[in-house]
Amino acid sequence: MFNLFNLTLKLNGFPVEKAKAEFDTILKIPEEQYPNFIENKKNEIVAYHLKYNPYYRNLVGKSTFENWNDLPVLTKKDLQQPLQERLSKGYTEKTVFVNKTSGSSGDPFVFAKDKEAHAITWASIIYRFGWYGVDFNKSYQARFYGIPLDFIGYRKERLKDILSKRFRFPIFDLSDKVLEGILSKFKTSKFDYINGYTSSIVLFGKYLKERNIVLTDVCPTLKVCMVTSEMLFEEDKVLLEKHLGIPIVNEYGASELDLIAFQNTDGDWQINAETLFVEILNDNNQTVPNGTEGKIVITSLFNKAHPFIRYEIGDIGVLDEKSTSKKPILKKLIGRTNDIAILPSGKKSPGLTFYYVTKSIIEDDGNVKEFIIKQTKIDTFEIDYVSSVVLTLEQIQEIEKAIAKYLEPNLHFTYNRKEILKRTMRGKLKQFESLL
Repeated sequence: MFNLFNLTLKLNGFPVEKAKAEFDTILKIPEEQYPNFIENKKNEIVAYHLKYNPYYRNLVGKSTFENWNDLPVLTKKDLQQPLQERLSKGYTEKTVFVNKTSGSSGDPFVFAKDKEAHAITWASIIYRFGWYGVDFNKSYQARFYGIPLDFIGYRKERLKDILSKRFRFPIFDLSDKVLEGILSKFKTSKFDYINGYTSSIVLFGKYLKERNIVLTDVCPTLKVCMVTSEMLFEEDKVLLEKHLGIPIVNEYGASELDLIAFQNTDGDWQINAETLFVEILNDNNQTVPNGTEGKIVITSLFNKAHPFIRYEIGDIGVLDEKSTSKKPILKKLIGRTNDIAILPSGKKSPGLTFYYVTKSIIEDDGNVKEFIIKQTKIDTFEIDYVSSVVLTLEQIQEIEKAIAKYLEPNLHFTYNRKEILKRTMRGKLKQFESLL
């Protein structure tokens, strides 16, 4: 079998075979030896960045450390500096994997991974999807994700979809007419699994429910559905299991890190303890006992190009009391939900659509620090933002041009520059909120 997916990673310079071998070695470490493995990896990655990353050394304030809890907790704001200033010595933007965070918290930034770290991220993803019989080289994916609408970006993503054996359903318009077309594609395609944004797949599930359709009746090759990026509520999971006709697997990840937690075959949300170290901290940045909620703080154990050490991702969670060093379990995740925008034409669009709009405008210049978008009427939105400078007329025109392209024209926006943005009681910044 020609493993096109693996070949594509290799051609892009990612050492997948070496990463898989290292990942397999980690999996074989016995439970009793795992705490030592984690401590060694934590110490190694911190020592590396203190030596080779001036940006991180400046944040810590010294070149050595003795106590893990004395290390600073990094926020997204800390990372809103030009990328070249945050890279470790020996790395350039041309020699690393570069991407931009979703900005779902309102604090977008550009990040980097060295190619070895990105390869082991893929080894982690491939391993977990394999729990459900998904093989990225063979299995055909129905993908509910956004896609750039500019010609080059669109073609690039479509090519990546072909190489990765997936068909993408763009989610900017999920009106009934579009959902009807999606259903038609399932009738004529032998999809093995579904992967994508929770809210989009739930909208499709509700469409199927209204028509009393079970998806596996029209696409019997389907085996499993992975939902990601947004909260999956229990009632939605029940609806999807009934009307998709397959198991629903809950995924929690971050593009700048890896899969953070992935529902295992026992139904537990198993944390990735192979490439990440996950802490739950209180407001004073002290570890809380398992079973107690706190902010999720994550260390990437392999990324040498860019420091993600004690990185506060912006979510609140609870570790299960039965967690172990080798197999930590996420008992509860709080506050990862996005509203749906309903537009004058009848379009329904996930709140994450606004990420694609803002991503196309906000650059790595550090000006716009935070933003939230509120839908106040069917055709009216407010954008509150924190920035070192007022948005220019040109920027506003670019934003509205992108909005018309991704959503629809004749929507009305007002722009309010703020000193600070209102947060939830838990400190979470909700990027999109519908007041309808």
